[in-house]
Amino acid sequence: MPQKILFYFFVLILATACKSKKEEVKQNPAGQAAIVDVIVANTTSISNIVEANGSVVANEYVELHPEISGRLTFLNVPEGKTVQQGTVIARINDADLQAQLSKEKVALELAKRTEERLRKLLLVDGINQADYDAAKTSIDSYKADIEYTEALIDKTVIRAPFTGEVGLRQVSTGAYLTPASLITTVQQNTKMKIDFTIPEMYSNVLKIGATVDVEADAAKGVKKKATIIAVEPQVNINTRNLKVRAILQEGNFNPGTFVKVYVASNIDTRVILVPTGCIIPDDKNKQLIVVKNGKANFVNVETGLRQADNIEITKGVQIGDSVVVTGILFARPKAAVKVRSVKTLDQLNK
Repeated sequence: MPQKILFYFFVLILATACKSKKEEVKQNPAGQAAIVDVIVANTTSISNIVEANGSVVANEYVELHPEISGRLTFLNVPEGKTVQQGTVIARINDADLQAQLSKEKVALELAKRTEERLRKLLLVDGINQADYDAAKTSIDSYKADIEYTEALIDKTVIRAPFTGEVGLRQVSTGAYLTPASLITTVQQNTKMKIDFTIPEMYSNVLKIGATVDVEADAAKGVKKKATIIAVEPQVNINTRNLKVRAILQEGNFNPGTFVKVYVASNIDTRVILVPTGCIIPDDKNKQLIVVKNGKANFVNVETGLRQADNIEITKGVQIGDSVVVTGILFARPKAAVKVRSVKTLDQLNK
C-alpha cells in the first residue's frame, strides 16, 4: 500500500512539471517574437530632495561644575525656570580662604607702615636704599597674594553664565563637591539650532542662508523651516559626511530631539526616468532592453537618483528610445520582439 501511494505521488509531480513546461512554451513559443510593453524615454521634471538625520541643539548650553573642591553651603536651582545672567546658583565653603584673605590684608597694612617709616629714614640717610627697596617689594608681594586669594574665593561662587532655563538639580546642600560634580544645567532656548550630517557629494548645494525643511518624529507631517548658518569645512574621515548647522525660523523643539532634515539639491531638474524593475543587474553593469527595428537590444546604462518606483538613467538611453518594461524575461539579445502597448510612468506606478 505505501508503495502505491509513493508511485501516485511521483506521477503527480511529473504531471505538474509537464504542465508548467507547456504553459511556459505557450507564453513564449519557440520561433515567435516575445510580447513586450514599452515606454518611450523622455525627460521628466523632478525635485531632488536629500533626506538627512539631525538633532535639535539649544542656542546656548552649559553644565555647571564647581571649579574647586569643597562643601556646598548655598544652592539656588529653580528647576525648569529662567534665571538671569550672573545669578548665583551655588556657593562652596570659603571660610579658610576668607581667613587667609584677612591675614594677608593685615600683613599688607603692616608692610605699608614699615615702608612709610623706612622712607622717612631714607631721606635722612638713616638706612640704605636696599632695605627700603625690600620693604616696598613686600607691599607688592602682599597685594599679589590678596589678588590670588580673592580669585580663589571667586571660584567658590557658581553663577549663571547667561540668561536661560535651569535644568534639574543634581546635588543637595551640604554635599562635598569636586570639579567633576554636576550641579545643574542651563540652556537658552530662544533660538534652536539644528545640527545634521549630509554626504559630501551634496556639498555644492549647501549654501549659507539656504532654507531646509525640518520634521520631528514626535510631529510627523509637520515641517518647520530652518536657515543654514554654517557648514563644517572638514569632512568626517570615517563617514565622509559634512556637518551642517541651521537655525530654526519658527516653532520650537526640545533640545536633543531627533529630526529629519530635507535639503533641496537640484530643484526642477529634468531627467530620464524608467521603472526600477526594468533594470537588469549584471556582475559589472546595469542593463536595459531597448527595442530597435523590432529587435531587443541590451544596452549598458548608468543610474542616478532613485525614487520609490523609478530610477534616473544618466547614460545609455536617449530621448525617444523604446524601453521594455514588461516581458523582460522572454526577450533575448537581437531576437525579435512584438510591442503590445506603449505605457507611461503614471500607468506603471499605479
